[in-house]
Amino acid sequence: MQATASTFPDRDTVASKITTMTEDDQAWLRLLLENALQDANLLEGLHLFLDQQSQARFLNALKLEKCGEWFGNNAPARIQIRLHEVSKSSQHAAFAAFRTGLTKSGGLEKAYPKSPL
Repeated sequence: MQATASTFPDRDTVASKITTMTEDDQAWLRLLLENALQDANLLEGLHLFLDQQSQARFLNALKLEKCGEWFGNNAPARIQIRLHEVSKSSQHAAFAAFRTGLTKSGGLEKAYPKSPL
């Protein structure tokens, strides 16, 4: 039996959980982060969330930065680079705020420490 990615949760569900980010949603997202087969669904939902935020009338940069920091602190090493790729996929301020939070978390450096030369 070969493992394949599931279509559940869909990107709308993931985006909704990221938008509200209650304690229950955070627990749900942590479970999603543990399952490598769900990485594509998670990243699609994150991209949808950032797209929605970039089209909003009011840009809540602090919320986006905290969201990026949360992902940087909670995402496993295997997905840190992909999170940064999503954050750099647009020049919009929503993506920049998310990227700032990711950078603050130091998740990429923890996942891929620089070797002393």
